Amino acid sequence: MKISIITVCYNSSETIRDTIESVLSQSYKNIEYIVVDGASKDGTVDIISEYKDRISKVISEPDKGIYDAMNKGVVASTGDFVGILNSDDIFFENETIQNLVAHLKKHPYIEASYADLVFVEREHTAVVTRKYSSSGFSPWKVRFGFMVPHPTFYARRQLFEKLGSYKLGYRVSADFELMARFFTKGVKMVRYPAVMVKMREGGISTTGFWWRVHQNFEIIRACKENGIYTNALMIAMKIPFKLASYFRR
Repeated sequence: MKISIITVCYNSSETIRDTIESVLSQSYKNIEYIVVDGASKDGTVDIISEYKDRISKVISEPDKGIYDAMNKGVVASTGDFVGILNSDDIFFENETIQNLVAHLKKHPYIEASYADLVFVEREHTAVVTRKYSSSGFSPWKVRFGFMVPHPTFYARRQLFEKLGSYKLGYRVSADFELMARFFTKGVKMVRYPAVMVKMREGGISTTGFWWRVHQNFEIIRACKENGIYTNALMIAMKIPFKLASYFRR
């Protein structure tokens, strides 16, 4: 089974090396690693070039944003399953993909999988600050803005061809919209009960009050576009769910 891992980056010189080495250190070897850079100006490309002989494909050119870059990676991929590892995230352990593949082979009928992640200190990735568990997720919670952790989401490549990729009309929630779309289309998903990814605190998806407000409006739009009833009050009710998910095992 070939696993395609896509890292998109722009001016990520402070963290991209950790991400690349996290992928290259995986014990599972049938990995297609694709790095999509948005024409960085800060030395990111130089760091990527150090590993060019061990990276399957490198795309470095201007893009229309993070979701455009993700789409480029998906189009370039040839694996059985495709996942995204952001340029400031790292895998939880060297056996992460090996264990994921074992899980996928155990459930050959599934079309997508998701797992847990932990948040870590930005400068000290060995220090866990909180856990984001997916164990309490159910599809009915999507209408409240609850979703599985995107960095742990791996889907069969054919699904992107059949159901579409990330929509560029979203600034921050195209990943939510894509996963909501997959759920409503009846994609067979099974949770992998383990931590897969370490996510640094302080990223664009974890900070900023007004960014959160904008994200919630996009979540409402994503639900409505996929025939899921919701409203602003229901989305606000997700806070207790999310707080519980940080600690649930």
